[in-house]
Amino acid sequence: MTTLHLFTQRGQLCLQIHLQPRASRDEIAGLHGEALKVRLTSPPLENRANRHLVEFLAGILDLPKSQVKIVAGQRSRAKTVAVSGISESELAHRLGQYLV
Repeated sequence: MTTLHLFTQRGQLCLQIHLQPRASRDEIAGLHGEALKVRLTSPPLENRANRHLVEFLAGILDLPKSQVKIVAGQRSRAKTVAVSGISESELAHRLGQYLV
């Protein structure tokens, strides 16, 4: 079984996201390889899906939006997201409840 891969990049705690825009609802849909698969209702136009992704992740992680940033993949479905203000074990715990 594949598990979510958390890693440190340039001193930031990061995770891979596989984004599916224009979904019927906002949800974490499990794993896509080692990436967290996220479905969002926003279209990938004018950076809307990226902004929605940051808001969505901040909401489920109970963090301010300023602590969630897309650091790679702004124009791709495969994204790297950096999260600050939370430990690796706490991040894994908070995301783990969506991966059961």
